Amino acid sequence: MKKFSISLLALLTFSFHSFAQITEKEVDNLVNRTLTAFNVPGIAVAIVKDGKVVLAKGYGVKSILTNEKVDANTLYGIASNSKAFTSAALAILVDEGKLKWDDKVITYLPNFKMYNDYVTNEFTIRDLLTHRSGLGLGAGDLMFIPDGNDFTRQDIIQNLQYLKPVSGFRTKYDYDNLLYMVAGEVVHKISGVDWCDFVENRIMKPLEMNNSAASFVRLKDTSNVIVPHVPIDGKLKVISRDKSQILDAAGGICSSVNDMSKWIIMQLNNGKYGSENKQLFSEKEHNEMWTPQTIIPVTTKPPYNTHFGSYGLGWFLSDIKGYKQVTHTGGLEGNVTQVTLFPELNLGIIVLTNQQSGYAFYAISNTIKDSYLGIKSDDYVSIYRDFEKEDEKSGDETTNEVWALVTKNKKDNIKINFNNYVGTYKDVWFGEIVISEKKGKLFFASKRSPKLAGELFLYKDKNLVVKWNNAYFHADSHLFFEFDANGKAIAIKMKPISEITDFSYDFQDLDFKREM
Repeated sequence: MKKFSISLLALLTFSFHSFAQITEKEVDNLVNRTLTAFNVPGIAVAIVKDGKVVLAKGYGVKSILTNEKVDANTLYGIASNSKAFTSAALAILVDEGKLKWDDKVITYLPNFKMYNDYVTNEFTIRDLLTHRSGLGLGAGDLMFIPDGNDFTRQDIIQNLQYLKPVSGFRTKYDYDNLLYMVAGEVVHKISGVDWCDFVENRIMKPLEMNNSAASFVRLKDTSNVIVPHVPIDGKLKVISRDKSQILDAAGGICSSVNDMSKWIIMQLNNGKYGSENKQLFSEKEHNEMWTPQTIIPVTTKPPYNTHFGSYGLGWFLSDIKGYKQVTHTGGLEGNVTQVTLFPELNLGIIVLTNQQSGYAFYAISNTIKDSYLGIKSDDYVSIYRDFEKEDEKSGDETTNEVWALVTKNKKDNIKINFNNYVGTYKDVWFGEIVISEKKGKLFFASKRSPKLAGELFLYKDKNLVVKWNNAYFHADSHLFFEFDANGKAIAIKMKPISEITDFSYDFQDLDFKREM
C-alpha cells in the first residue's frame, strides 16, 4: 500500500468535501425509492449549505385521496421540531432580561407542582426543556393524545403532581412533552401574549416564514397542506388531523421546507438573519441552547463513531465523525419530520413526511449527510426497511399471540361474569373510564378522551385486552384487574400489548380505582 503524505491527504479530503456532495438527481432517486420502500405518500426535502438553499423540493402527493403533488411550500406539522422554537422564544426573553434559564418555574407559575415539594421548589426553566424531570418516557401524554379530549393546559399543570417518578430528579434522560407545554405557559406569563402569538410575531415574522403558523388552526391558507396517513394491515389510510392546540409549544407548528430553511439558515448563523444580519437571539443564548444539558447514552460504532450524546435546550446534540450534530425529530399520528444541522459544515437538512415511518426520514437524511461528511454511504433505504420489517415482525408476534389466545377463548366458550367488571373507575390525573356491557359484550370508554373506546376481550385470568375502535392507534392494551373478596373488580392497571406502541400511549402510568 502506498503511503500518502499528510499534505496530499488533506488536499484529497478537502477536494472530496468540496466537490462530491450529493446531486439533485441523486436526491430525487433517493427520495423516490424511499416513498416506495416505506409506503409514504409525500415527502419534502431541503438542503441548506453555506447560508443558501441548495435544494428545496417536494415529492409524491399530499393525500392519496386527491393525488395533489407536494412542493417546497407544502405545509406539514413539524411536531416536536416545534420544541426548538419554544427554547428560542425563551432565549429571546432571556436576552431581554425578563428571565434567567435557572429561574424557578414557581416564580412565574405559582400553581406548578411536581411529585414532591423539593422538586417543585427547585424546578427551573432549564429543567422544563431538558428531559431530566425524573418522570418516565412520555409520562402523561394521554392528556393530549389522541386528539379530541377535553384536557386543557391548566389541567396539565394541575395534574403533573400526580405523575410518579421513575428516576431521581436530574439523574436520567426520559423524553417529555408536557413540560414543554408548561414552558409555553411561561412564555405566555412573562410576555403577556399567547405562545402562538409570540412565536409567529417574534420568530416567524422576522424570518419571513410567511406561510407557516404556530398551530394548524391558525393557518391563513390551508390549500397546500398534507393530510396524515397511517398504514393499517399493510394499506395506507387517511386519518383525521389533530387540531388540538394543547400541544402547540411541544409540537404544534405547521411549516414547509421553504420556510424551515429560513429558520435553519438563522440557526447556522448564530441567531443572525436577513441581509442586515439582524439578531433574533444573541450568540450567547444560541450557544446555551446548543450546549449539552442532559447526558444520553450512546453506542459507538461505524460509520459515525458517536462517542457522546446529549440533549440541549430544544435540540439533540452529538458528535458525528468528529463534527457536532444538532438535530431533532418530530412525530404526530400520520406525520413525522426531522431537522439535522452540522454547524462546522454550515449544513442543514430538513425532511418532512406525511406518514409515520421514522425510518423513512433517517434513510434520506443519513444518505445526504454522508455525502457531505465524505463517508461512503450505505444503502440506507434497504437497511432501514429491513429494520422496520424486524420491528413489525416483533410487534406482530406479540400481538398475534395475544389475539390468538383471545380467539381460542371465544371458541372454547370461556365465560366471565361481566357484572364483576362493569362500573366506573377513576385515575387521579386521567379521570374516569366506564366499563359497560352491551348485547353480551364488554366495552371500555374514557370520559375525557372519547376516542379511547373499544371492546374488551378475555385474554387470561384477571387480564382483559382492549381493541380500540380506531385501529390507527396501533396501541391495543392489556387491562390487569384487582378483585375484592367477593370477586368484584376494584382496580385496573394497563400496559400496551406491543412493545413498539408509541410511547405517548402511556397506559402503564394509569392506576384506576373503582368509584364507589
